[in-house]
Amino acid sequence: MKLTALLCAALMCLPGFSQEKFPDGTPISDWFKKSEIVSINSLGKKYVLTDYQVVNDSTLLQTKQIQAIIDMAAQRGGGVIIIPKGTYLSGSLFFKPKTHLHLEEGAVLKGSDDISHFSIVNTRIEGQSLKYFAALVNADKVDGFTLSGKGTINGNGLRYWTSFWLRRSVIPKCTNMDELRPRLVYISNSNDVQLSGVRLINSPFWTTHLYKCNNAQLLNLYIFAPSAPVRAPSSDGIDIDVCSNVLVKGCYISVNDDGIALKGGKGPWADKDTNNGGNFNIIIEDCTYGFCHSVLTCGSESIHNRNIILRRCTVSQANRLLWLKMRPDTPQNYEYMLVEDITGQANNFLYIKPWSQFFDLKDRKDIPMSYSSHITMRNIQLDCDVFFNVQKSEQYKLTDFTFENLNIKTKNKECNKDIIAPFHWKNVKVTM
Repeated sequence: MKLTALLCAALMCLPGFSQEKFPDGTPISDWFKKSEIVSINSLGKKYVLTDYQVVNDSTLLQTKQIQAIIDMAAQRGGGVIIIPKGTYLSGSLFFKPKTHLHLEEGAVLKGSDDISHFSIVNTRIEGQSLKYFAALVNADKVDGFTLSGKGTINGNGLRYWTSFWLRRSVIPKCTNMDELRPRLVYISNSNDVQLSGVRLINSPFWTTHLYKCNNAQLLNLYIFAPSAPVRAPSSDGIDIDVCSNVLVKGCYISVNDDGIALKGGKGPWADKDTNNGGNFNIIIEDCTYGFCHSVLTCGSESIHNRNIILRRCTVSQANRLLWLKMRPDTPQNYEYMLVEDITGQANNFLYIKPWSQFFDLKDRKDIPMSYSSHITMRNIQLDCDVFFNVQKSEQYKLTDFTFENLNIKTKNKECNKDIIAPFHWKNVKVTM
């Protein structure tokens, strides 16, 4: 028995058998390796829209009819709502426990471009818990929820985008939420969630928002919102907000804002609010990025992110690879992050600066201190305009950064190493 234990221990020490670890040294669960698509055949009865008097018509609003099918499925013990080939116009839909959504190839769930077709609910947006408009697809407290298929959820955002930019031209200081518009998909307070295969396009606001979810997988999604001819404002690809154990794998993301943003709360007392919190154990891998403001962003509403991995991704037209938004009115701690095995092009390799948009200390007299530490960027080959776009500030401390095995071609190779201490370099090649 002792010999068997010794042999097992020896095998675990070999490269092929050693368990992967998060940046802080804790083991990565085997759950992250198990990314099989859940079969809809295992999820109960199938409810095909067209079997229940819902018709293929891109101009006919059918929110009530589709919601009635979801409610019926829930009352009968659950099942899969099937959207068949065709286009179906809807406002906000709410999935219930044991219900799921599947879009067949050629199917389009099209969001209404009239905001009055979306319910006002208690929800979460921009680091706040408040009343706002529901998304097109909503699932709250729906453990095991799946959204799958080869079809498309089209946010139909052009009218919202155009209205937003008109408002900004008249009221330059208007916030994102002042121009009323829905998100595309919002999943909250749910465990064991899987989103796979579908096309998520043209969102009026954030595209995919997870809040207080645990064990969520986003697999092989196509996420797109345009940057021209009309920019889709704040169309973040994926917003991860107070979540743990999240796998984003094999996705394509091209949006007119952050590709993936880690959220969690904002404000001078954000860390005291139980609606807020950190993101822990997040892996983003094997993804392809088109245009975006940043491949991975911490903030602008974020208080704590730990054990974050971005790896094996291809990047083109990104403004930034890694963006740490240091918000001066919010206490933040971004720690134990790893960015590795990245190829392609981004305007900025590393971008860290104070983020002061809509700055508000409320009743706090001092500016809270923020931290970013144990950040590793390695095995990266990238063309960029600016290599090290990092600003020194009294409001935050940057410690224990590591650059390793970098091959960077840039127009600006300047790097003030004194901003970060300690700052470890190994085999870093930066050329112009």
